[in-house]
Amino acid sequence: MSGSVRVTLPDGSAREVPAGTTPRQIAEGIGPGLARAALAARVDGAVRDLDRPLENDASLALLTDRDPEALEVLRHSSAHILATAVRELFPGAGIGFGPPIEDGFYYDFQVDRPFTPEDLERIEGKMAEVARRDFPFVRDVVDRAEANRRFADDPLKLERIAELGDEETITVYTDGPFQDLCRGPHVPSTGRLKHFKLLHAAGAYWRGDERRQMLQRIYGTAWFKKEDLEAYLHRLEEARRRDHRVLGRQLDLFSISDIVGPGLVLWHPKGATIKWLLSRAVEDDNVASGYDLVYTPNVTREELFYISGHLPLYAANQYPPMGAGAGESEDVRYMVKPMNCPMHALIYRGQQRSYRDLPIRLSEVANVYRNEKSGTLHGLLRVRGLSMDDAHIFCTMDQVEDEIFLCLDQVDRLVRKTFGFELDFEISTRPEERLGGDEVWDRAEAVLRRALERKQIPFRIDAGGGAFYGPKIDIKFRDAIGRMWQGPTIQLDFNLPERFELEYTGPDNKPHRPVMIHRAIYGTLERFTGNLIEHFAGAFPVWLAPEQVRVIPISDAQAGAARGLAARLKAAGLRAHVDDRNETLNYRIRDGEIHKVPYMAVVGQREAESDSLALRVRGAGKKQEVMEVEAFIARVGAEVREKAIAP
Repeated sequence: MSGSVRVTLPDGSAREVPAGTTPRQIAEGIGPGLARAALAARVDGAVRDLDRPLENDASLALLTDRDPEALEVLRHSSAHILATAVRELFPGAGIGFGPPIEDGFYYDFQVDRPFTPEDLERIEGKMAEVARRDFPFVRDVVDRAEANRRFADDPLKLERIAELGDEETITVYTDGPFQDLCRGPHVPSTGRLKHFKLLHAAGAYWRGDERRQMLQRIYGTAWFKKEDLEAYLHRLEEARRRDHRVLGRQLDLFSISDIVGPGLVLWHPKGATIKWLLSRAVEDDNVASGYDLVYTPNVTREELFYISGHLPLYAANQYPPMGAGAGESEDVRYMVKPMNCPMHALIYRGQQRSYRDLPIRLSEVANVYRNEKSGTLHGLLRVRGLSMDDAHIFCTMDQVEDEIFLCLDQVDRLVRKTFGFELDFEISTRPEERLGGDEVWDRAEAVLRRALERKQIPFRIDAGGGAFYGPKIDIKFRDAIGRMWQGPTIQLDFNLPERFELEYTGPDNKPHRPVMIHRAIYGTLERFTGNLIEHFAGAFPVWLAPEQVRVIPISDAQAGAARGLAARLKAAGLRAHVDDRNETLNYRIRDGEIHKVPYMAVVGQREAESDSLALRVRGAGKKQEVMEVEAFIARVGAEVREKAIAP
């Protein structure tokens, strides 16, 4: 290698250096402080190792622990240190994949038995030893024969090598006694890993394929600072306390039965109340916003999904077709629907439309079914039977921006203001497998960008994250302990109107294609309810609480007065329950606290005689306040109408 290359630094300055100079050497030339702090380099936008030579002119940024990309590199290296430790303790372990993930890393291993908590403790201790030995991460470019030789004892790696294309560069990283097939990048040496924790182990199918062998996946986390690790572990503990599956049992909200099937939710009365209230809130807002309610069947002929393009592109997520109905041809097959949009398109197509009729807004809270892999199912957060608060808007191109504004305003009312969530916006652009040409996608993506810019809403780009029929605005929300959840979505679609030949008559008396907007506010009621359980730790706002008031008589002498009070509360539209069990007063109050009831109305003889109640408010400890019944009804009624977050 000869000659020189021009390196442009973030401040705009440039340096001429010999070809083959490494980013580490440039850092050393700038100063010893930067050389010690540098962890990786960003070269023409791509993150690389510090010791990878620069072969061409390039822009260069040296990454330290202040850069988010460096944390991802640290976690990738942590996965390799984990594998190094496992191989030392379990020499015959097969090595799968070990990527960085949000907040941490994992690595898959093929071993004879599942890892135990004691194993994880030993492995974590060995990782600390590997870190102290400060092995450098060394990158080697090898040919296929050399790669096969190096991994001759590991069938998992040989399978991956066989899949690599002839033109692909094969790289191997070594740290001390361990080597792995890997693209990198990595931190300079294992000694950079100081603050880490192994979290748990779980089974994971090789390549995510249920037909392949089960591997053991170890999850961990790593941070640059001890306080960041401790804060994260605290958040994990808080997340365990808020786990919606645990609270769902404790509060008697829902269950999932093996007899019914995984991913299929049985809503108990209290959980069904929450789901009904959420459905009513979005339907009421839809009606007030000019939507028409519709209902469509749960099953449809398979042909519909060929017209829509879901088959074959969405086939992996759909349940297999069923046989024909009685008296129908054997060639006819039916499928349960995974979404509502094709049927809403047919409702639109059911009559002639004029530009004067548009926009047409159709909404439906509907059950749909998706064949999610069993390993991905997780309580309410990932299910097979979904209730979608779905809507589809058919409009002219000139109306698209205003309709997106309408959707954004609904999101603001129903999600941000109602529940206090912070919102985060992304525009998800064209995936590799998609319907329609680039010209259509260019136009659709530009519309979404312009709408958010005009609303002055900051957003990121999720390249390739769009639906197969169009780009979308994905909106995430941050919960009480800082986690981000997938929420509302607004999807722009120029393709389904074309495939279903949807038309309206324009002012020129000629047929035109409408634009179709797919929109969901909560996403699915299952996932959103799970999010709310964890966000509020089961302590729902008064308007959403399945039981708003628990009436507790001090003794049997006040039982009649307590039942009369509950009847008045119910007549006022409140959800009240009398706890007159033969238990102590403290036991019944404690039970109300465990079930996170917003208000407990204690009725003694004085309250029974004075048309009052002794009020205990959730979260206020043992404090009691004596109130007149009518004043209490007015207070709670106002909180319900205003959808107050806290009692």
